[in-house]
Amino acid sequence: MTSPIGLLTLACDEAGALRALSFGQGAQAVARRRYPHAEQWQGETPGPVREALEAYFGGDRGALARAPWAVEGDGFSERVWRLLTQIPAGQVWSYGEMAARAASSEARPDGRFVSAARAAGAALNANPLPLVLPCHRVVGADGALTGFGGGLEIKRWLLIHEGALLI
Repeated sequence: MTSPIGLLTLACDEAGALRALSFGQGAQAVARRRYPHAEQWQGETPGPVREALEAYFGGDRGALARAPWAVEGDGFSERVWRLLTQIPAGQVWSYGEMAARAASSEARPDGRFVSAARAAGAALNANPLPLVLPCHRVVGADGALTGFGGGLEIKRWLLIHEGALLI
């Protein structure tokens, strides 16, 4: 799907729920590798997903909440991803705030604990639906734009589009 921020590659399941979203050229190969269970609509985005994205880019800041989606991850990652949907368009949370809302600490498979901030950062980095699960609304403690899979210019564009940043 083309958009004001460039090409978006979307992978949806048989029910039309969005499973993966990637930015830019070459994203289709990445989406297929990372999400082999998702159906690939050859250039045809399912109606509700397309409508939500078009409305969002058209100025309806709440439209992404109407896009059907499904994610799979470990319990902590899924908690972080669902928390992202609670950040209103036009607002940002810091990584620390995200971590505090998710948990104070999280066990790793080896039984050791990692700080919630580090665990939240890892979950945000693994977000399969950037934009729809708006990790672009998470910024550094000082408000700095950091870490976004689509690149910082796209993050900046999205935050300006949503009214969270002034030009």
